[in-house]
Amino acid sequence: MSVGCQRKKEGRFIYRVVCRGVKWKGKDLFDLVCRTLGLRETWFFGLQYTIKDTVAWLKMDKKVLDHDVPTEEPVTFHFLAKFYPENAEEELVQEITQHLFFLQVKKQILDEKIYCPPEASVLLASYAVQAKYGDYDPNVHKRGFLAQEELLPKRVINLYQMTPEMWEERITAWYAEHRGRARDEAEMEYLKIAQDLEMYGVNYFAIRNKKGTELLLGVDALGLHIYDPDNRLTPKISFPWNEIRNISYSDKEFTIKPLDKKIDVFKFNSSKLRVNKLILQLCIGNHDLFMRRRKADSLEVQQMKAQAREEKARKQMERQRLAREKKMREEAERTRDELERRLMQLKEEATMANEALMRSEETADLLAEKAQITEEEAKLLAQKAAEAEQEMQRIKATAIRTEEEKRLMEQKVLEAEMLALKMAEESERRAKEADQLKQDLQEARESERRAKQKLLEITSKSSYTQSMNSSTTALPTDLPSFNLINESLSFDFKDTDMKRLSMEIEKEKVEYMEKSKHLQEQLNELKTEIEALKLKERETALDILHNENASRGNSKHNTIKKVSEGSSLFEGLAEP
Repeated sequence: MSVGCQRKKEGRFIYRVVCRGVKWKGKDLFDLVCRTLGLRETWFFGLQYTIKDTVAWLKMDKKVLDHDVPTEEPVTFHFLAKFYPENAEEELVQEITQHLFFLQVKKQILDEKIYCPPEASVLLASYAVQAKYGDYDPNVHKRGFLAQEELLPKRVINLYQMTPEMWEERITAWYAEHRGRARDEAEMEYLKIAQDLEMYGVNYFAIRNKKGTELLLGVDALGLHIYDPDNRLTPKISFPWNEIRNISYSDKEFTIKPLDKKIDVFKFNSSKLRVNKLILQLCIGNHDLFMRRRKADSLEVQQMKAQAREEKARKQMERQRLAREKKMREEAERTRDELERRLMQLKEEATMANEALMRSEETADLLAEKAQITEEEAKLLAQKAAEAEQEMQRIKATAIRTEEEKRLMEQKVLEAEMLALKMAEESERRAKEADQLKQDLQEARESERRAKQKLLEITSKSSYTQSMNSSTTALPTDLPSFNLINESLSFDFKDTDMKRLSMEIEKEKVEYMEKSKHLQEQLNELKTEIEALKLKERETALDILHNENASRGNSKHNTIKKVSEGSSLFEGLAEP
């Protein structure tokens, strides 16, 4: 016999068996699968196969080839959870067990085999995203990162006038709140919410009572439930396992005998003998687990729980250590970035100071050149004034005999005097301008001196900052010194450690109750928010039934409690 395993995307394991003369029993094949997975909580699982449109489970004490399996090879078996826990957090010990249940329940919700209200579907999707992607990071998980993910039932998507982007926005808003949860913690939160759904863990079978009335029989971890075919959410009557005295079948007739002999025996017929066998298998297995939960744990389970607690504590301490290292690295990176920013700022200031110095030097050169030109112009004007004075003296000395010449001479003298006066004023103005330029040159040289002094100060600061930066940048390489811390965490769990862990667990329970209240408020808030976008005409019968139950304040557990206490309903269903 050869066995091939294939794991599908949704987590279902499919085993194809080729039989060549080896007479394996069902337990041999089942144990091989469990060993391959590293699974120890085997009592929840089984190998399922299909024969004539009816599902069946491989019997442990029967040879594989003696089952009514298909004759063609290879024979296909599906490794699935056969029985469900009442309380996933208390009963599921191994992480692999939790993961397998998470994958199976998630697929059942997406395939709408388990009814889930829209607001709860969004919350469950956020935990599924946390389990797959880890903590939310806006720089990594950008808009559209969930576009290819199947996270919501198609019924929920079609029920509202909402785009995929709008659904992603609401899922991401809750996803961001789950920061710090590891994969196993997110999957457990998913199961804790899913286990309160009405159809969680229920196997439904079509039956008829003696009157020929069509009904549904539901078998789950709490007991047997009778449903109307149109309402799989609310049972008409329930038989808790501790109130059932006997279950048996003969051919297609199935009999349930209550513990209270005053209540009539309930009989019904199924369509096939094979279905009755399957119902009986599920009843026996669920009843055994129901009674087992109410007894002290076996030595094996106690050892598994102790190992799980130690492993959980070890992982928690490891996560805390990693969180501390991450925090220190982030602080070192922030310090390094701040120093680099300061260094860049100082470099920019030095560049600006250099530019200012160059501009000051250029200004000083220009002022010096202008002062020199002004001095030369003043000398030239003084020379021209002297020449004009000489010309005036020459003109005065020249004798002009005619009146006209005298008048012209007087006019020329007057013009020469006015020109000499203007030359003198211009010479004086140029001299003052030269003095002012000399003063400006002095100020420019003083500014140049101050700029050089500031540049020297900035250069000294920059060298100090670079030395600090080099020492800080080297910090991450020193982080392996945490090995000292690692060595001190020997994970030797003493009594004080376990007491402290117990106190932390109690504290977590109190916090969980507070979070549950907050969670319900968030669910109601989301329901109110998207209610305006609902398309009433697309509501299914289960949507309507769920809303009616919610408006009456009915939940899965109090409904079962109520119907199990009433015998009048049962009398209407039982054989007259």
